[in-house]
Amino acid sequence: MERKDFETWLDNISVTFLSLTDLQKNETLDHLISLSGAVQLRHLSNNLETLLKRDFLKLLPLELSFYLLKWLDPQTLLTCCLVSKQWNKVISACTEVWQTACKNLGWQIDDSVQDALHWKKVYLKAILRMKQLEDHEAFETSSLIGHSARVYALYYRDGLLCTGSDDLSAKLWDVSTGQCVYGIQTHTCAAVKFDEQKLVTGSFDNTVACWEWSSGARTQHFRGHTGAVFSVDYSDELDILVSGSADFAVKVWALSAGTCLNTLTGHTEWVTKVVLQKCKVKSLLHSPGDYILLSADKYEIKIWPIGREINCKCLKTLSVSEDRSICLQPRLHFDGKYIVCSSALGLYQWDFASYDILRSTSVYSKVVFCFMIRNSLPCRVIKTPEVANLALLGFGDVFALLFDNHYLYIMDLRTESVISRWPLPEYRKSKRGSSFLAGEASWLNGLDGHNDTGLVFATSMPDHSIHLVLWKEHG
Repeated sequence: MERKDFETWLDNISVTFLSLTDLQKNETLDHLISLSGAVQLRHLSNNLETLLKRDFLKLLPLELSFYLLKWLDPQTLLTCCLVSKQWNKVISACTEVWQTACKNLGWQIDDSVQDALHWKKVYLKAILRMKQLEDHEAFETSSLIGHSARVYALYYRDGLLCTGSDDLSAKLWDVSTGQCVYGIQTHTCAAVKFDEQKLVTGSFDNTVACWEWSSGARTQHFRGHTGAVFSVDYSDELDILVSGSADFAVKVWALSAGTCLNTLTGHTEWVTKVVLQKCKVKSLLHSPGDYILLSADKYEIKIWPIGREINCKCLKTLSVSEDRSICLQPRLHFDGKYIVCSSALGLYQWDFASYDILRSTSVYSKVVFCFMIRNSLPCRVIKTPEVANLALLGFGDVFALLFDNHYLYIMDLRTESVISRWPLPEYRKSKRGSSFLAGEASWLNGLDGHNDTGLVFATSMPDHSIHLVLWKEHG
């Protein structure tokens, strides 16, 4: 058949075919297929795939594509990125999908970042870090060597670790390099706190002292306690220093003058922790911006309005057992909104506006540690593994840091599961908890790809060195 005649015939057949019913069309196709040879069937097979399989990501509006992609898990999305350049471009630009995936991994989200491709890169970085945590490969260790006697006092801030020792010295270390920045002669240190210019020490000789880093000179000597000073805190804004002692007293000092302004009494046990912090919530007893002093002993936490007047009276006394059957650990946290402390049975959190306690404990065949986290629900109980002597180091909105005699643990508070652990050496144990501390704490509220650096944990060792656990750099 000539080409012209064929085209005329094909037009007529097409008109007739379009006038048929669906059933008649199907019968016509079946008949034509039965008459076809191998060449025609191969041609039909090759073209049917193109006709039937449409690239919906390419054809759909971008908003609809993003909506459909939200139903896929991140690993499937990464596989879909390999289909074509167009798919990779569309999927990578789906900001909401990758932000959600990052949140599910415990990552903090900065909504101010406008780069459409940013969050897929963040997710790839996040899964690498979480894989390291799951494989127990996220950390590395280091040691600080320089003291010649027991190291009892530790304090960390902004990449610097201060150590106070029975060798009558205090040293300031750069954690990232392991180098000693300053070393000065002091008394025996039971507690240390520092800033860029000065070091404040509480001592077993019943005194508190203030030292200048640059010269090593003692600028103030605070005398008045009749027992060892286990905790110190200060405020340059108020020009006030506070100290807690084994003589059951809390003293308030003029930081620059060195004089005792007041002695706060009422404790019946050693005062092992004092915290000076600005209040961030309003109540009948205090307002935002007021300075609050917390002092803790073995059984009680006392609250003092130190910012309003020096001759203050105790606002409130908090305890977890009326019969003193539960002892508190001295790792007391106060952020201006909540007061948190722990015991051998669990962690206790008070709302600072109402002083309501959120408390719950359970009993297993072994020691059980419970966390009560205040959120939209009245109480959330999180049980850690059945490990004896488990203790709290730090907690946040997403993660908690714990340890026992053998391991450091990271718990995901959303799933109530331990996601990583790290072996610890035989460190020097202390009932008052001063021979170990947590390092950087911002990652406990969620990782962000930048805050998982630096110090995680530090403890003093029997050989007078300091054992450090550090975040390993991203692979």
